[in-house]
Amino acid sequence: MSSIQPLLLRLSKSQPPKFLTNFSHFNQSLSTTSSSPFDTQFNAESPTNLGPYDSTQDPAKITATQLSNCSNLSELNQIYAHILRTQLLDLYPAPFHWNNIIRSYTRRDAPSKALCVYVAMSRAGVLPDSYTLPIILKAVCQLFATEIGRQLHSVAIRLGLESNEYCESGFINLYSKAGEFENAHKVFEQNRERKLGSWNAIIGGLSQGGRAKEAIEMFAELRKCGFLPDDVTLVSVISACGSLGDLGLALQLHKCAFQAKPIEKPDILMLNSLVDMYGKCGRMDLAYKVFSRMEQRNVSSWTSMIVGYAMHGHVDEALECFQCMREAGVMPNHVTFVGVLSACVHGGAVQEGKRYFHTMKNVYGIMPQLQHYGCMVDLLGRAGLFEEAREMIEGMPMKANSVVWGCLMGACEKYGNVKMGEWVAKHLRELEPWNDGVYVVLSNIYASRGLWKEVERVREVMKHRSLAKIPGYSLAASS
Repeated sequence: MSSIQPLLLRLSKSQPPKFLTNFSHFNQSLSTTSSSPFDTQFNAESPTNLGPYDSTQDPAKITATQLSNCSNLSELNQIYAHILRTQLLDLYPAPFHWNNIIRSYTRRDAPSKALCVYVAMSRAGVLPDSYTLPIILKAVCQLFATEIGRQLHSVAIRLGLESNEYCESGFINLYSKAGEFENAHKVFEQNRERKLGSWNAIIGGLSQGGRAKEAIEMFAELRKCGFLPDDVTLVSVISACGSLGDLGLALQLHKCAFQAKPIEKPDILMLNSLVDMYGKCGRMDLAYKVFSRMEQRNVSSWTSMIVGYAMHGHVDEALECFQCMREAGVMPNHVTFVGVLSACVHGGAVQEGKRYFHTMKNVYGIMPQLQHYGCMVDLLGRAGLFEEAREMIEGMPMKANSVVWGCLMGACEKYGNVKMGEWVAKHLRELEPWNDGVYVVLSNIYASRGLWKEVERVREVMKHRSLAKIPGYSLAASS
């Protein structure tokens, strides 16, 4: 224990991450909070519907029930404050009770507070068990706190928990999300008696990390090793297949999905992934066939159809699908509106695009993100409404990226708009000074207006930039 304890304590020492710098303040503020309803739990009726206090009831069980019934973060803070004030964890130091608190904060999307509780656990001298690590790893992944994840990995090795199915899959997931696929593979390969959870973690990590082909190859390896895929496996593989746009593989995976659950009905997540996959493969007829047979549809089901239609230029179908979604009483999300606005861009539906953009904000309370502004700039630019596009960019609450500027630059080339093209080119050069593409487009804009002196000037700039670059050389020749 003495060899592990310093490592655990390091989580709150030696330049701790920003989300742990307020660790002491967090615990102290809770422990000194004024009396809450939970402080009267032991002599009055419970606020969590536990009924009148029974003097024979274990306080730890009462607290565990409160944690499981907790419905929001404020209530959870009150429960934890009561635990701190009554020093309940000193009386019941088992990891089980700490795990309940950490799990509750993770479920309430408060990963930094979950980590603070873990630090308190380590300071109290309580070692994590096979349940603690998978829970706290979820918090670490939510915060992308890779360095803390590495320390937890060291702790797991010292405690002999690195090969535990849930710990192992947690570390694979951590390294995959951090883009450290080599480390994820090392964790996966070190255990020859790995369970399905570890296979799912590596396949899911590769799929979500943009390594679709590797995810498919790993799935094939899983089958060779005699494992039967479950819903989690298939959703990841189907997603990878959609990224590849391989229709032949898509049909095989669809068959595999129903073979995996011949009696039970596929769940909604599985069916949504099939709809999304067929949409990305360009087969909206097959996507609709899956969609139409679904007994239940959620926002992801409708959004996959809308985005699929929009992606392939089926404007009327996308907008009609959105209308049906609204009539069905399903609330759209920000991804739904990316699909709707993309459909408007493909169809040149300027007025509809403006209306949907305002509907998103004013009716559904969804604040536009960069993708939504990008769609609107693209829509206005393609219609030649340059001043409106400029106002849209200048009114954005965030800085435009190269994609947004690139859309407007393309519109400037289409219409030969010199003044706007020069303005856009200035911003693109600031964002991507290494990119010569902006000079090529600007030269084309000048040429379309017969401004040959400006064309020559741009070509001279490009020539000078080319000479200024460090020339490449062959390693073989230099040796």
